[in-house]
Amino acid sequence: MPNFKELVTFEYENEYESAYDLSVKRNFSIPKIYSANGDLQKRWYVYFSFREPKSGKLKRQTPFYGDANKYKTKEDRMSVLVIYRKVLLRLLNQGYDPYSDNLELHQSIHRKNNVAVPADLTNNNLEKSVPLPGKTSMTVKKAFDFGMKLKEKLVSPSTKRDYESKIKNLLEWLSANHPEIRFISELNKKLVVGFLNDVLHRNSARTRNNYKTDLSSITQVLVDNEIIEQNFIKKIPNLKSIPERNKTYSQNIQEEIFEYLEVHDPILLLYIKFIAYNFLRPIEVCRLKVKDIDIENKRVQFKAKNSPLKTKIIPELLWMELPDLTKLDKEAVLFTPEKIGGEWDTLVDNRRDYFSKRFRKVVKEHFKLGINYGLYSFRHTYITKVYRALMKDSSPFEAKSKLMLITGHSSMTALEKYLRDIDAELPEDYSTMLKNVNE
Repeated sequence: MPNFKELVTFEYENEYESAYDLSVKRNFSIPKIYSANGDLQKRWYVYFSFREPKSGKLKRQTPFYGDANKYKTKEDRMSVLVIYRKVLLRLLNQGYDPYSDNLELHQSIHRKNNVAVPADLTNNNLEKSVPLPGKTSMTVKKAFDFGMKLKEKLVSPSTKRDYESKIKNLLEWLSANHPEIRFISELNKKLVVGFLNDVLHRNSARTRNNYKTDLSSITQVLVDNEIIEQNFIKKIPNLKSIPERNKTYSQNIQEEIFEYLEVHDPILLLYIKFIAYNFLRPIEVCRLKVKDIDIENKRVQFKAKNSPLKTKIIPELLWMELPDLTKLDKEAVLFTPEKIGGEWDTLVDNRRDYFSKRFRKVVKEHFKLGINYGLYSFRHTYITKVYRALMKDSSPFEAKSKLMLITGHSSMTALEKYLRDIDAELPEDYSTMLKNVNE
C-alpha cells in the first residue's frame, strides 16, 4: 500500500497550479489547516474527512503533518501547509481513497513524472511501523535502544528500568514466537497485541495495560525522531482492570499492631509511623536519608510522587519517636534492616520490597490480616482520622483545604478522588429521611 506521506510529499515537490472539476459530488471534505491559534509550540497540520464505505458518512482522517512543524515562524509554517493543502485536494480529486490501496494512482503519478515505481508498493501491508521515506529501517532492538537513550534523560532510574525490562520481554517473545521479525518496520499492531495477550495470560489486566503504556511511550520517541511514521500501539485499547484497594484499619486493630511492634520490631513501627503520621508513601520513606530531616525546623524533605522535592512538617507526635540524629552520618539511609541511620547499598525499590515482606511476616501473618490490608492502609487510616476531625469544626471545603496542606495532594480534585476511594467521607445517619419516605 503506498505511503500517504510519500504521495503528498512527492506531489509537493512537483507542485504546479491546476484547475479542479467542482461539478462532481465529492466523497470528501475540503482539506483545512489547523494552526493552533498561532501557537508554534503545538503541532500544525492539514485535516479532512472522507466518506466511510460501510456507513456512508464522512469520517475524520489522520491529520497530515509533513515537515511543516520543523519551521519556526508562522509564515514559513503556513506557506508549507498551504501547499500541502493544495496537493492533498488535488490527490483527492484524482481519486485518492484512504480506504483503498491507491496503487494505481501512485503508479500513474510516477509514470506521469517518469519515475520508476518502487517494487515494494505492490505488497499488501499490515498496519506497521512504516519507516519514513529515505530512512533505512533499523532492527527492532536497535530502534528501541535508540528510543531508550533519549528517554532515559527524561525519566527516573526506576522508570528507566521498567522500560528496559518490558522491552527485553518483548524482544524475547519476538525471538521465541516470531524469529522472522528483524526490522522495526516489520513490527505491527497484530504482533504487539499478541505479546500483550501473552502478558495478560501470565499476569493481570493492570500489568498488561502498563506494558502497553510503556511500549507506546518508547514507540512515540521513534515517531518523534522520524524513525517510524506512526505509533500504532496508541490505538490498542486498555483493558478494564479492578484496582487493588487497601482497607483502613479499625481503631482496635491499629492499636494492637502498634503495641505488638513496640516489643517485637521497633524499627518497623517507626517506619510505619512515617506513613501514618506524616502521610508519606512507603517508597518515599525508603528514599529518606538522615540529611533529609531538618532537625532545627522539624521538617522532612523528600521526592514525592507528584513533585521532585516536597517539604512537610514533622508532627510532634512523630518527632518524639525519633532518636538523636545529630551524631549520625548525613548521607546514611534513615531506615535500614538493623538500625536507624546506616549504610544500605541497594536500590530504593529493593528497600521498599524488603519492608513490605517484613511487614507481611511480622504483622500480617501474626494478626491473620487479609490481602486488602497493607502498609498503605495506615496512610488511609490516619488521613481519614484527620479529615473527620477537621470536619467537626469546618465546612467540607475548609476541611479539604486544610487537609490538602497536610497530605500534600497536588489538587483539590485529586484529594477528593482519594477521599472517595478510601470512603473517608460518609453521610450521617439518614434513618429519619427513610421514615419520612415510608410515611
